[in-house]
Amino acid sequence: MSTQRIFEYMRSHRREIVDCIRALVEIESPSGDKDAVDRAADCVAEAVGGIAAVTRYPQTEHGDHLRIAFDIPAKGEGQILGLGHLDTVWAIGTLERMPWREEKGRLWGPGVFDMKAGVAYFVFAAKALRDLGIRAKRRFVVQLNSDEEIGSPTSQPFTAAEARRSAAVLVAEPSAGLDGKLKTARKGGGSFRIRAHGRAAHAGLDFAAGASAVVELARQIERLASWTDLAQGVTVNPGVVRGGTASNVVAEEAWVQVDVRAPRQDRLLDLERRFAMLAPFDERCELRVEGALKRPPLERTADVVRLYAIAGEISREMGIDLGEASVGGGSDGNTTAALGIPTLDGLGAVGEGAHALHESILIERIADRAALIAALVARL
Repeated sequence: MSTQRIFEYMRSHRREIVDCIRALVEIESPSGDKDAVDRAADCVAEAVGGIAAVTRYPQTEHGDHLRIAFDIPAKGEGQILGLGHLDTVWAIGTLERMPWREEKGRLWGPGVFDMKAGVAYFVFAAKALRDLGIRAKRRFVVQLNSDEEIGSPTSQPFTAAEARRSAAVLVAEPSAGLDGKLKTARKGGGSFRIRAHGRAAHAGLDFAAGASAVVELARQIERLASWTDLAQGVTVNPGVVRGGTASNVVAEEAWVQVDVRAPRQDRLLDLERRFAMLAPFDERCELRVEGALKRPPLERTADVVRLYAIAGEISREMGIDLGEASVGGGSDGNTTAALGIPTLDGLGAVGEGAHALHESILIERIADRAALIAALVARL
């Protein structure tokens, strides 16, 4: 297999790749809008018409999930799974203030970096292998989820089932940094809500009869914040707080929403245990803990390092030095890695500004990233 042939193919088809990315970006697809995400799924299904068998997993509240089995030459049994998502964090109407544009060597627009460019790269990776007659070792199947940005509540079972049939998982989430680092480790995490229930009383006439849920919660927040251990990569963030009804009332109710993240599963389980064991400082107050861990970590295992080494070799054949990074955010790749399936993340667009107004990707890095995915599919 010639990596250079694939690279040249992507260079010569860059305009088509850009057009595919634009079509997806201009279909706004926020996670909470089923019809909008389904329109993005329709666009992809049309783009792969004639070169893949598309299975649609219908959903009621969220957009449908897609399984795309590409018709490419394959030598043996088994499959390589490409993993991505169609939903974004951007509301309908964002294009009015973040319009699609090509300028300053970049493509701009909501979702272009996270991760509609990566979806287009999957499509053209398969097209390159077909058009060039390159035989892959295994079949190439891509799963595109509709709810990744909100924790994959309905797609996770489909992801797990598909991963168990796969020799490796390639995740086309955006790269880390403008130098295009792959993501060889991701933190896992979860979300918890702590509710404090106290005793209401008039703050002036009967203060001593009250037991403040706000004061109780403030003490709990200080306790929770002390669990952060930056040296170990553990963060506990009490991010949203609500409580009380008026300043002259001893508060009866208060709550805090807490985000937790850690790079290892044992540390996440330790945090979960600590939440379960929380007890009130004021015995007149009651605590209720809700929530759970949502994503396991993607740990930098020997299998991940092996995939990264192969990706590095392919990149060097294109004259590019590939780097790696550990990041705090999670993806559906966390799920597949936790199942023990070799997983490599961050294979998508090189750019910056995920979830931000300056979201953009580097045009000059389109060809090599799409080629990297195609070459990995062929070799693994």
